[in-house]
Amino acid sequence: MRRKTTWVRGSALLLLTAALGVVGWCVIFGVRAVLSTDVLEAFLAAYPGEAPLPEGTAEGIPAFVSWTHFLNAFFLVLIIRSGLRYRFEKRAGGLWTSRRVKKRRMSLALWTHIGVDLLWLANGIVFVVLLFASGHWVRVVPTTWEIVPNAISAGLQYVSLDWPTHHSWVNYNALQQLSYFAIVFLAAPVAALTGWRLSTFWPTTLNRFFPGSAAKALHWPTMLFFVAFVVVHVFLVLTTGALRNLDAMYAGRDSATWVGFWVFAASALAMVVGWFAVRRDDWISRLAKLFGDVRMMKR
Repeated sequence: MRRKTTWVRGSALLLLTAALGVVGWCVIFGVRAVLSTDVLEAFLAAYPGEAPLPEGTAEGIPAFVSWTHFLNAFFLVLIIRSGLRYRFEKRAGGLWTSRRVKKRRMSLALWTHIGVDLLWLANGIVFVVLLFASGHWVRVVPTTWEIVPNAISAGLQYVSLDWPTHHSWVNYNALQQLSYFAIVFLAAPVAALTGWRLSTFWPTTLNRFFPGSAAKALHWPTMLFFVAFVVVHVFLVLTTGALRNLDAMYAGRDSATWVGFWVFAASALAMVVGWFAVRRDDWISRLAKLFGDVRMMKR
């Protein structure tokens, strides 16, 4: 009976995948057909997918963008891993208790999640401060309503698989700019606020203004949004001129050498190590003991 159920589920999954593939190809060719019309050709000519920047905007990617980008990705990986562990952990491997507030107690998985959250937020604050101090904010924050038709244009080009040509060293395309703006100034604050609400550090006097049910309804979808963004972002980086993109972000230069790739590879290795490190309660407990009392639980 179990084998039959597995076979039925497998067949259903294959059929669903095939159906989605057919629908996807229909959408692609449908968009291509529409883009070949005179009206849409004129639209793409007027709005190629890249909104103009304010006059005098400096080219290039500052060094602070490179190292905060790595730290953001590194901490985000740890946040997702520790968050998944906390959400699906049936029994805590250890408990952390505050020395100052004895009622403030949580599992090591949650303590890790909150601890990495704080590092991620600190890195984000540094990034935003430097973003505005350097003037690089105009590359991330839309400054003209032309961003809207250009974003639509870029989206249509992506869907048609005739991807928009752009030079990120000079200017992001409109969809990139809107995506980065949404991540930095919308999704990140929502993740931080809802995470704070779900932690033991939230002031109970504010419960009526922000119910826990609302925070739970927002926090998980926000994490899924981050995951989706990362998957699409990495895919596009590697398929739209990988060496040039990696050189710009990790080596800080407008070229297409292997330097940026190797720096990226080293950073990816660090993320893999971090992913497995947050699973080790014996390692986490040593760090947690610096900030409170830890009691390990028997498995």
